[in-house]
Amino acid sequence: MIEALRGLGYSTSTALADLVDNSVAAGASQVDVSFTWAGAASRVIIVDNGSGMTADQLEKAMRLGDRSPLEPRLPGDLGRFGLGLKTASFSQCRRLTVVSRKHGTTACLRWDLDEIAAAGGRDWELLEGPAPGSEDLLTLLASTGHGTLVAWEVLDRLLTPGFREQDLLDLIDRVERHLSMVFHLYMEGPRPRLRITLNGSRVKPWDPFMTDHRDTWSSPEERFPSSSGSVTVQAHVLPHKDRLDACSYEDAAGPDGWTAQQGFYVYRQGRLLLGGSWLGLGRGRSWTKEEAHRLARIRVEIGNASDAAWKIDIRKSTARLPVEVRSKLTTLAEDTRNRARRVFAWRGKILTGRVSGQPVVQAWAAIHNSDGVRYRIDEHHPVVAAVLQQAGELVPLVRAMLRVVEETVPVQRIWLDTAEAKETPRTGFTAGPPAELHQVLDVMYRNLVRRRGLTSSEARQRLLLAEPFDAYPDVVAALPDLPPIET
Repeated sequence: MIEALRGLGYSTSTALADLVDNSVAAGASQVDVSFTWAGAASRVIIVDNGSGMTADQLEKAMRLGDRSPLEPRLPGDLGRFGLGLKTASFSQCRRLTVVSRKHGTTACLRWDLDEIAAAGGRDWELLEGPAPGSEDLLTLLASTGHGTLVAWEVLDRLLTPGFREQDLLDLIDRVERHLSMVFHLYMEGPRPRLRITLNGSRVKPWDPFMTDHRDTWSSPEERFPSSSGSVTVQAHVLPHKDRLDACSYEDAAGPDGWTAQQGFYVYRQGRLLLGGSWLGLGRGRSWTKEEAHRLARIRVEIGNASDAAWKIDIRKSTARLPVEVRSKLTTLAEDTRNRARRVFAWRGKILTGRVSGQPVVQAWAAIHNSDGVRYRIDEHHPVVAAVLQQAGELVPLVRAMLRVVEETVPVQRIWLDTAEAKETPRTGFTAGPPAELHQVLDVMYRNLVRRRGLTSSEARQRLLLAEPFDAYPDVVAALPDLPPIET
């Protein structure tokens, strides 16, 4: 049975998060995780400053399934099945040693799967004290009055053939990213409830929603009832890459990258259970993770009594929506995905005038009909309108040219380039030399004043309401006044 339990699907990151849950439940404010590389003798040690356990409490904690998942839980208890310490540890190692200290007294017990196997598996022998050669584990808590140490040794599931020290360093990086996400609400703020260190370095919280950024859109927080308790939701659309510096953009991508991190983030008691999933929602078929919706992230907070309804698994890494909340969350997700798609497509641009609030005239218009979507050049755009007005007898030829451009837009190539590069192609003069922008603006500005009869102020206002000039208000404002048209 124990060997079977080792295959529950924990990663090292999720296994360690399970152990941190136990520390939180014990009231710990400090958790120190250390990886020690020593080849086959490598080990992982987790130490907290929680309340600790007496010998009887430790023996109960080392039993598998020592309490029913149906029992009520205290608000700060992040456990559920009474299995996390054992199953998480067995998924990584064959020897689990726990040292706990309470009221100045130390207790130590260990599971050793090799010794159980050597005895033929007839008895589940829980051994006292550390294994020979690991007596130093007892000294790590000697100077404290309370706390718990968990040691993983004989790391057969971690130290796979060919595993090197560099692989351990890479693993530490993955663990850090995972813990920074799962417990970010505990570690945020000027007075955090929890401090986690990894090999002596503090783990910094990672906010999936970039709530402190001015360009993040957030919906009002909403709470609604369900049969298993209230559910709190809040949608967020993160800023486009163009609104972020390189460091912020890299950090906001999260542990698995921008596309993988989109979707719902399900929390229980402030602990992240599932980060980045559409939870099987969708109209007709389940939504997949697509580039266009990479900026959409939705926070969902459930109560401590909602595990069964939401089908939270032992690893606390999967969840399924109860039927009664699917419609509500589908509507919220659809709106968030649409908003994220617009931000992604328009690079975070504001599609109304920054001062007047009037809509910006776009050069391209999407036409939806029974045949699908077609894209047409808008003849009301100032540049296009100016050419048509001055073309005279060449108007049919100009319109023919525009139709050729419309019918030969390389949509498939643009889509492929976007999918491969994980970013929309550069447009709106964002990648060109400033001289090109100034040259086009100057031609348009002079045409509006000298040929159309607008004042300099009116011409500048017209440009501010036309794409892509609306993105450069400072450049437009710097255009010099021109004498009015001669009559």
